[in-house]
Amino acid sequence: MTQCSAEQKDFKADDERLCVRHRMSRIKHKILVLSGKGGVGKSTVAVNLAVSLALAGRKVGLLDVDIHGPSVPKILNLEDKKPVSLAEAIEPIAVMDNLSAMSVGFFLPDPDSPVIWRGPMKYQMIKQFLKDVEWSDLDYLIVDAPPGTGDEPLSVAQLIGDADGAVIVTTPQQVAVTDVRKCISFCRQLNLPILGVIENMSGFVCPKCGERVDIFKSGGGENMALEMNVAFLGRIPIDPQIVDACDSGHPYVKAYKDSKAAGCFAEAIRPILELEKPNTKTDLKGRATMRFAIPLHDGKLCLHFGHCDLFAVIDTENGTITGRTDMTPPPHEPGVLPKWLHEQGVNVILAGGMGQRAQQLFVQNAIDVVVGAPVDTPENLVTAYHNQTLQTGANTCDH
Repeated sequence: MTQCSAEQKDFKADDERLCVRHRMSRIKHKILVLSGKGGVGKSTVAVNLAVSLALAGRKVGLLDVDIHGPSVPKILNLEDKKPVSLAEAIEPIAVMDNLSAMSVGFFLPDPDSPVIWRGPMKYQMIKQFLKDVEWSDLDYLIVDAPPGTGDEPLSVAQLIGDADGAVIVTTPQQVAVTDVRKCISFCRQLNLPILGVIENMSGFVCPKCGERVDIFKSGGGENMALEMNVAFLGRIPIDPQIVDACDSGHPYVKAYKDSKAAGCFAEAIRPILELEKPNTKTDLKGRATMRFAIPLHDGKLCLHFGHCDLFAVIDTENGTITGRTDMTPPPHEPGVLPKWLHEQGVNVILAGGMGQRAQQLFVQNAIDVVVGAPVDTPENLVTAYHNQTLQTGANTCDH
């Protein structure tokens, strides 16, 4: 390649990036729907989140870039639709009031055609969708991203650049939950905020008697979210009506708006709608004003909270540190520190290690416990907590 042709190629790449930024600048909020593995119902969740937002009066675009498994055309009964190509843009398909969609599935010759593309072709397709689809002005763009943590979701996150966050979908089984941990770490390495985790297929609802049976267990996603310090957005049960709605191409939350699962989706979009509030940053329980306690040794977190001789107490408001006070704790005896920190108004303790009994005592005193925190300054730890980028490791005192 000559120097001239290389410069032309670089100029074209820069021009395309500017086009992507221009398109994305007309969208107020960009949300990625991710999963650690396939088969967890990610696309079903993405569609119903998008429809729920549209029913709430928001103007929404749904972008399906799940290249090897584009399910959106089937779920929304759009398999026979073909987008209109304009001079320099592609028109998305209108789904309902306030909702339009675009999918790689619209461009396949038939639904059974496999997509046998190498990485560069996938990247170009994702970039073309972000660059050329004429969404106009949107409140939300919901992106149904490919599963896993490989090239495709990486390309989506990097090309969008300023996504508001990710919703991660899992099922209760341990094998799925393990993959979600990788997905959370993926988001943190990209500085992509995590809006929360949805546990899909969480229990079966009998269509005759309404009884719930935990076929795939239940609570695995919620426990993992708590352990990884991310919000839990709710459980979606296995409901035969969800299957019927997807197969018939009718959005579930619209066709069965009074069902329990539809109510779960309505709850799941609440933190997404919170993005519309300016200058408001809350923790996982919606608290805007918080007080943290961090055990100290030489100015940084002490790995064994019971061995420290000083606590840093950090106050925050809307995610911003407003003050710090260093306090000397009372003599360490069972049950003393949780009660003392509760009296100081502490909401959260960040610790390196803590035994199970001590954790229970803190919870009984209305103090959330985060274990496995790294050795760092109190300010850095609290900031990472609010940004959902706090990297937690093993509990150094798990007994």
